Amino acid sequence: MSPLETALGPVARAGAGLAKRPSVSFEFSPPKGPKSEESLWEAIRRLEPLNPSFVSVTYGAGGSTRDRTHRTVVRMLHETTLRPAAHLTCVEASRAEVDEVIQDYWDAGIRHIVALRGDPPGSLGGAYVPRADGYQNATELTAGIRAIGDFDVSVGVYPQIHPESPSVDHDIEVLKAKIDAGATRAISNFFFDIDGYLRFVEKIRKAGVTIPILPGVMPVSGYEGLKNMSQRIGVTLPGWLGNLFEGLDDDVETRKLLACSVAAEMCARLVEEGFSDLHFYTLNRADLVYAICRVLGVREEPTEKAA
Repeated sequence: MSPLETALGPVARAGAGLAKRPSVSFEFSPPKGPKSEESLWEAIRRLEPLNPSFVSVTYGAGGSTRDRTHRTVVRMLHETTLRPAAHLTCVEASRAEVDEVIQDYWDAGIRHIVALRGDPPGSLGGAYVPRADGYQNATELTAGIRAIGDFDVSVGVYPQIHPESPSVDHDIEVLKAKIDAGATRAISNFFFDIDGYLRFVEKIRKAGVTIPILPGVMPVSGYEGLKNMSQRIGVTLPGWLGNLFEGLDDDVETRKLLACSVAAEMCARLVEEGFSDLHFYTLNRADLVYAICRVLGVREEPTEKAA
């Protein structure tokens, strides 16, 4: 048992008592430079032995990381045992330009794309304005992807309502339209209100949606960064979470223990509620995610010793 698991105590024991180990998937971001590339690949190599169902690589606002995303996904395909998925957005590109990217992924052997509308470059909550000659939204993008190849297409869902949506019912109708266009899986934004998430998924199921819906888990030890991120995308943080991290700005190790404890307990509850697949937003750091997976019973397959 790792030091983090030892410190987690009851949470670790609860995770060990789960009837079934969940499947996991991981999200990474393309590197910005040589140093961040080294950190990214350290995280990838650390998590690779856990045999995730897939890993995804994000796409910067306005397609700003297009080439880096493509390079990272293709390298994963050729140099690891991972099953990589590439994020793709509609922003700042014509249909022809996006179709070229899709075709390039197909030709490279990539068979899974995460289709997102995306945010405009430098967006801090401003209104999204689609290009007249581009895909207007993720539904159109999903249909375009499926028209080019038999891709597995994941799409996003917002447990606390999309920031530009009038209601949860509207969000569900949008999700159903994405499924009609060919989406095969939905991945939720991160959240901390488990009961609210369970009600959200129950409402989706009652609307007739049957595709897998993966809970998005964000194990973050820096509360101020999490708060800023949450404000931009409309995620409400519970008061108890802020209280946990209060006064710990200079105590990195305690923050890590708390972040791991919170996320592991959330994951154990989700698994108990019947969710068999969990999606982790890694922020290109493996330590917390690896520890949480260990708590949940997700670990490397033992290798056979030579006779």
